[in-house]
Amino acid sequence: MSEEDDSSKTEEPTGKRLEKAREEGNVPISQEIKSLLMLIGGLTAIGMFAPKVAGDIRRTLTPFLARPHELPTDFNGLRDLISGTLLDVGLALLFPISVLIGLAVLSVYLQVGFVYSPKRIAPSLSKLNIIKGLQQFFSPKRLVEVLKSLAKLALIGGALWLVVWPRLDWLLQLPGMETEAMLMKTRVLILILVATIVGVMLAVSAADMFWVRYQNHKKLKMTKQEVKDEHKQAEGDPQVKSRIRAIRMERLRKRMMAAVPSADVVITNPTHFAVALRYKVDEMAAPKVVAKGADLIAKKIREIAEEHEVPMVENPPLARALYASVEVDQFIPPEHYKPVAEVISYVMRLKKKSR
Repeated sequence: MSEEDDSSKTEEPTGKRLEKAREEGNVPISQEIKSLLMLIGGLTAIGMFAPKVAGDIRRTLTPFLARPHELPTDFNGLRDLISGTLLDVGLALLFPISVLIGLAVLSVYLQVGFVYSPKRIAPSLSKLNIIKGLQQFFSPKRLVEVLKSLAKLALIGGALWLVVWPRLDWLLQLPGMETEAMLMKTRVLILILVATIVGVMLAVSAADMFWVRYQNHKKLKMTKQEVKDEHKQAEGDPQVKSRIRAIRMERLRKRMMAAVPSADVVITNPTHFAVALRYKVDEMAAPKVVAKGADLIAKKIREIAEEHEVPMVENPPLARALYASVEVDQFIPPEHYKPVAEVISYVMRLKKKSR
């Protein structure tokens, strides 16, 4: 049944489906990238802060290990000592643990950005369903995760073996070396091993990221019927219709304002209506309306026309008629040929006189 459902999902997920999935916290997050960042951060933190943390813990535990005879024997004294010790150890480990938590959060942010999903973290009785939990534990997805983990361990083990095997001879000679030489070679080997593990983890993380994103995209794909239903729902939403209408009107207004400078004449009411016409004798069968508007839009058309020295002619009956009967980017109908021709002729005569 699941395979049939997957085979019927042939359509790419819509923006609405992707947005809904994000709101529900259904985003592709690679756990391997999180592990890689935490490994690098952990190793860096150990290299930078291990001596200080170890020193703080050693000083805190010294009374227990070096001077046990000086420990208090009464209840209050022991309570204060233990609580103080736990506090000191917790403070010593606070920064390294904070670094690891921060890296885990950073790994999620780098992959999918900021995602806030109340539904994901909200308490739910379904999460306590033992049967459902067992089904998920023995699901094919869980099996794939186990196989991925085994493959990762095999890759890391194989890579480490390739590093250690050529150096096996001098590894066996380490016990007979001087202390300084032994420590130096051991340090070099540890660095090589760490670099090898990080390199393998980097390759595994890259592959896992592509796999997780592919699986998530595949899961969000839609059937043809789902796409149709979503379109119907969107078209029936009054808010969506209103928003679409507003966007179309705004685009039309911008297109009209951009076309006014190329008009040959603007016919006005003079204040309530304005209709911009363009007419190229060799290219057009009739004059075309490139912009029209009432009130504020008419005022804007007149301002742009004046700015670009487009002739304006006051003809209230013609302006009202063209505004009511002709849409933008349409040619004027035959019944308006004569009055429009008279206006254009008048404008052409004015242009000749100005020359």
